[in-house]
Amino acid sequence: MASLSFVSSSLRTPSLTLRTTSHSSPKTSVSFSVKAQSLSQDDLKKLAAEKAVQSIKPGMVLGLGTGSTAAFAVSQIGKLLSSGELHDIVGIPTSKRTEEQARSLGIPLVTLDTHPRIDLAIDGADEVDPNLDLVKGRGGALLREKMVEAVAERFIVVADDTKLVEGLGGSGLAMPVEVVKFCWEFNLVRLRDLFKEFGCEAKLRVGEGGEVYVTDNSNFIVDLYFKEPLKDAVAAGWEIGKFEGVVEHGLFLGMATSVIIAGKNGVEVMNK
Repeated sequence: MASLSFVSSSLRTPSLTLRTTSHSSPKTSVSFSVKAQSLSQDDLKKLAAEKAVQSIKPGMVLGLGTGSTAAFAVSQIGKLLSSGELHDIVGIPTSKRTEEQARSLGIPLVTLDTHPRIDLAIDGADEVDPNLDLVKGRGGALLREKMVEAVAERFIVVADDTKLVEGLGGSGLAMPVEVVKFCWEFNLVRLRDLFKEFGCEAKLRVGEGGEVYVTDNSNFIVDLYFKEPLKDAVAAGWEIGKFEGVVEHGLFLGMATSVIIAGKNGVEVMNK
């Protein structure tokens, strides 16, 4: 099980509550003058993302995540580079949209081909369980996210408290599986049948206009919806990966080293 450790913060907004929790000690909290409840969810995500960015040091190779929370982190990195507070870093984006954002902010970009070792990756998550295992990829970038974050020495996840679950799949929202276009329906049926006992529903992802969603890698996504959490996420990931035509799945297991959770009561840091 993951344990929680106290963190101090130099964030300028005085409405932050930082909590530390361990399984062997009671919860404690430190409150500032303005209650965190006065902040919006986006404000809290931004604070948590900025906290993660504080871990960046000059000379680092960074994995740049994808999604609304990760975008706050990328924005903060750009601001620190522009002000001169941060220098001599390069980033590897996990999607085309993150690449566009990073380039617009003047963040130097490289690839895994030239920089196969990453010092720190920062990204969001769709579900976080008590062991800091994750569901990711509802934004469609799961393959590139996993490729980048799997080789990161440290992987900090930033999320809001609605992403906390007791077991992966427990939110009832999509757990994505990226599949090749060829005979995608064949794999959709196989994935659905694999998880019959969990009342699994499998759907081909479509966009807002009803068009089939295509990933940055020119693949399709089959979204799995569970009526109850997975009993063994490791076994589930292994079985999914055995299907020919499956490119990657959204179970990120044993990868996160820290998770920063933003909620109405403040910001909480969970460490492995």
